[in-house]
Amino acid sequence: MKKTAALLFALMSCHGLSQAQEVPTLRVGWTIPGEEAKYLMAKRPELFPQLGKKYQIQWTQFQGTSPMVQAMRAGVLECSTMAPMSLANGAIESGLEAYIVAQHVHSDDKHFSVYWAVKEDSPIKTAADLKGKVIGTNAYGAGVYFDMLLWLRQNGIDPDKDVKIVETGFPPAADAVRSGRIDAGPMAQPFALLNEKKGGLRKLFSLSEVASPSVQIFEACSKSYSDANPEVVRAYVQDLKTAMSMLSKDPALAVEVTAQITRAPKDLLAQYLFTDKDFARVPDMQPDLESIQGTYDRYHKAGFLKEALNVQDFYRADLREAKP
Repeated sequence: MKKTAALLFALMSCHGLSQAQEVPTLRVGWTIPGEEAKYLMAKRPELFPQLGKKYQIQWTQFQGTSPMVQAMRAGVLECSTMAPMSLANGAIESGLEAYIVAQHVHSDDKHFSVYWAVKEDSPIKTAADLKGKVIGTNAYGAGVYFDMLLWLRQNGIDPDKDVKIVETGFPPAADAVRSGRIDAGPMAQPFALLNEKKGGLRKLFSLSEVASPSVQIFEACSKSYSDANPEVVRAYVQDLKTAMSMLSKDPALAVEVTAQITRAPKDLLAQYLFTDKDFARVPDMQPDLESIQGTYDRYHKAGFLKEALNVQDFYRADLREAKP
């Protein structure tokens, strides 16, 4: 009798283990900043009934979108954060096939946009005054970098001949301007807010002058995985949308989980996160395909992209639809 009970218990345990193993795992890449929906899902999984039942997530942090594109191409991620340029380069240069499934943040003239600052007393007042000067950028090849080049060109400055461009990153840019190592440097939150409070700098131009609205980052999932497992991707997208809706209604929750992820002080995050001092967001995370197409058209015309791209090739609408 005892042996029978033990055998039954073992079979039940194996059955439970088998069921757990049958829950598909979605390998997802993430980075900082601007992915609050993912931060909430990672730190408050109990808020999402589908997570753990219809699918589970293996989270992996990266330092930017380009490494995630490489990981997607190598087949070690199913979904990750991308910028318009990183997806475009991945598609053109390595044949990456992915669907844009949700939009994280965008910039427009009513919200924060990355801008370049100069010293308060600098003689640089216009684009023409930048000739012969040193300009900082966050990273060569990033979307911010290419939009900066477009702004310079639109204002009569040849980026190759008229200025010197150096890579500074966002955090050290303000100190590089103050010390005179560069004449203008890029500002992104929360560094922009910190340096505005510190004083001594002023805004010269922002990327919203190039295009508004402009999509900064979105979520993309492997085409082959999505086509083979549409229900898993749909469940993930629905949870992302739920997370963004929660955060939009409760910015304090956004501050809480972002502080946990970034270890930034809550009082600092509360001063800009989910306000007009921050990037813009849409509660349902609907990708602005028109804006992304505009970016691709501008980059191709400028010679940044070797091929013209159609954003519709990277979109499958039914992946965003909830299924009963």
